[in-house]
Amino acid sequence: MTLDLSDTRRVRDGFTADDGRWITLGLGAALAIVLGLPLIVALLWSFMDPATGWFAPDILPPSLATDHWRDATTNPAIAKALCLSIGIGVAVTLLTAVLALPTAYALAKLPFRMKRAVELFILAPLIVPGIIVAVGIGTMFFRLDLVYTVPGVILVQTVGTLPFMVRVLTATIESIPNDVIAAARSLGAGPLSLARHILVPLAWPGFIAGGLLTFVASFEEFEKTFIIGAPFVQTLPVILWTYLGGRVIVFPTAAVVTFILLAPMLVVFFLAQRVLRDDVMASGMGKL
Repeated sequence: MTLDLSDTRRVRDGFTADDGRWITLGLGAALAIVLGLPLIVALLWSFMDPATGWFAPDILPPSLATDHWRDATTNPAIAKALCLSIGIGVAVTLLTAVLALPTAYALAKLPFRMKRAVELFILAPLIVPGIIVAVGIGTMFFRLDLVYTVPGVILVQTVGTLPFMVRVLTATIESIPNDVIAAARSLGAGPLSLARHILVPLAWPGFIAGGLLTFVASFEEFEKTFIIGAPFVQTLPVILWTYLGGRVIVFPTAAVVTFILLAPMLVVFFLAQRVLRDDVMASGMGKL
């Protein structure tokens, strides 16, 4: 048996093509166990036949039915929560984009002292547990009469999603040539004109990438929404908690709501894969 130069180099470095295949196979198996197995169990719960139930030691349900899906899709509370979650997600995404643009521009193009401290301050909502942020903000929102309201939920979710948009936009604006911005200023462009005609058109991949991350984060947000909005503002995660955290745990209905909650996020990431370049998302996520 003879080895060519490339095989010799791989063996010398302690890594062969077979090792790469085994590592890939191991990572794929781990991903299937961590993500696939819980989804399979939830899917089985959602199709469990209420007439027979599903009890130990049965590994699989004795029979399947669509009763829980029919009940969930015809439940007005779940339909209302889905529409409310989508509406809040869109509002949070738009508000976050408007607030993040000037901050991202300053971090990307303006030299000033304590820039690293400002960046850490922006990332603070991601570092501090969400429930602590929600409790601290809730005290102020009580005085402003923003608790138990949709605007209050939008504002508190914006606090948590703003770091995503700021960091992705910062990475995108850094790639805009300074000569373009200087030329626009020399022609008399003010801040609004600069943002409208230069930053927004050239940074649109960052807006899309940050917007998708923001929408997903808002759509699945529970802690801040629950503390500020519940029980009057019922989003899908709050509805899911009522089935899993109440006195009576309803696994089948919770499983159905889980898949309803998962579907829009899968659509969002599919669109991100089709529309965005990998370097746009990677550069922004690298700064997180």
